[in-house]
Amino acid sequence: MTHTSNPFGQVLVALVTPMTADGEVDWPAVEKHIDDVITAGADGIVVTGTTGETSTLTDAEKLKLVEVGKSVSSGRAKIITGGGSNETAHAIELYRASEKAGADGIMIVTPYYNKPTQAGILTHFRLVADATDLPVILYDIPGRTGVPIKYETILRLAKHPNILAIKDAKGDFSEVSRVLNQTDLLYFSGDDANVLPHLSIGASGLIGVTANIAPAPYRTIVDAVNRGDLASATAAHKKLEPLVRAVMTHVPGTVSAKYILHGLGRISSPRVRLPLVGPEEWEAAIIEDELSLVKDVEGADFSNFRPDRNAAAGGALPKVHGTTR
Repeated sequence: MTHTSNPFGQVLVALVTPMTADGEVDWPAVEKHIDDVITAGADGIVVTGTTGETSTLTDAEKLKLVEVGKSVSSGRAKIITGGGSNETAHAIELYRASEKAGADGIMIVTPYYNKPTQAGILTHFRLVADATDLPVILYDIPGRTGVPIKYETILRLAKHPNILAIKDAKGDFSEVSRVLNQTDLLYFSGDDANVLPHLSIGASGLIGVTANIAPAPYRTIVDAVNRGDLASATAAHKKLEPLVRAVMTHVPGTVSAKYILHGLGRISSPRVRLPLVGPEEWEAAIIEDELSLVKDVEGADFSNFRPDRNAAAGGALPKVHGTTR
């Protein structure tokens, strides 16, 4: 199947889900954050993904995030629903409901915890892709799911008319090149530190955590690569490096991104839902040390950074727990 266009965008934010201090979704903050990142250059938003704490969101919250995203974006950015389920029947139900809620595309993660064979992975993706008319991004992140989508399986899945792309978080550049050579899949970098290397070998864009804080530099990198200006792309990549290190190295990206966004005054609380917890004192100190090295990054001015370690401490138990059905 030849795919002639990219229906997802190129600078996609793996959106955090802002929450109140007691762990409930802060809907006004969600609206503001979505508008902020779109205004700063994002043309795609992935809601309810790993960074959005999909594992502890209810289905009702996931669907409302799609609806709010569509309302706020007003056509300025594509709204992609992530997450899914490690139960195929539940994933089908959730993605069908997401389509009705207005999602522009879906990102299906490899079933986690079950550790299915490649035949099981193939069947899961095919059945979910069959259940919706939306374009599909496969999400290959074996560090979280326990199993990779093997090369041969990717080739077979690429023949499905709805499966148009893959988000790669394996870091295997030789496999990226093989898949780009053998299929028409769009490739999205799922590793913030490797966005420019992925783009340089043919990736279509990124789905990034650090872009919650600074989408503009990623817009600069993507636009520079699009016009063949490697020098400008490399300069932006180098400036971003300490910020990426601060976000992605010491604690889960969701935790650090919320800690930083709160310190910048962009969200009302850095709270995450258990079993995630805010950074411990020593972790927060390391993150802050890394941030002191960030210079001349558009949208990331830390001169008035006011981190609140007490507000970030611990994690929340929401009133209604996420369920598998």
